[in-house]
Amino acid sequence: MDKNETMEELQEQEVEKELPKKKKKENKYEKEIASLRQECALKEEKLLRFSAEMQNMKRRSDEERARLLKYDGEEVIIKMISILDNFEHAIKMDDNDLTDEVSKFLSGFKMIYGNMIDALKSFQVTEILCLHQEFDDMKMNAVLVDQDKNFASNTVLDVLQKGYMYKDKVIRPAMVKVNQLEE
Repeated sequence: MDKNETMEELQEQEVEKELPKKKKKENKYEKEIASLRQECALKEEKLLRFSAEMQNMKRRSDEERARLLKYDGEEVIIKMISILDNFEHAIKMDDNDLTDEVSKFLSGFKMIYGNMIDALKSFQVTEILCLHQEFDDMKMNAVLVDQDKNFASNTVLDVLQKGYMYKDKVIRPAMVKVNQLEE
């Protein structure tokens, strides 16, 4: 039995010698695992940030696309408005002084003018109503000032050029004459 006891003691001593080596290996693996977990956490955080940034870019892109689509055709409408101004000038001609032939042309202009107004309304283009209204610098440009005691100060006396809104946006402010009473 002495021999067996000695064998067991030797084995225990060898196991005890191996334990620090195993602990060092386990400690090394634990450090490596901790390092990998930390790296994984950083990568997950980067992925979440990247994902959030991509969602923000998509949202901004969608908003920009919606804004562009909302006001699509604005340039064409602005050009149509200047043509509309020319029709208005032609229509203001006095019917009494015109020959029968010119009067027919004028009635044709009036029909075209009406069709253009209807077409613009279908695209949600509206005239800015400002005559005898309070001056609004967001929708009007004051180009002349006058004094008329029949109207309150800061009231639009005359519209020199009509202004227009496209949906909820001013595409051309009205040019107006504003009443300015001395105080």
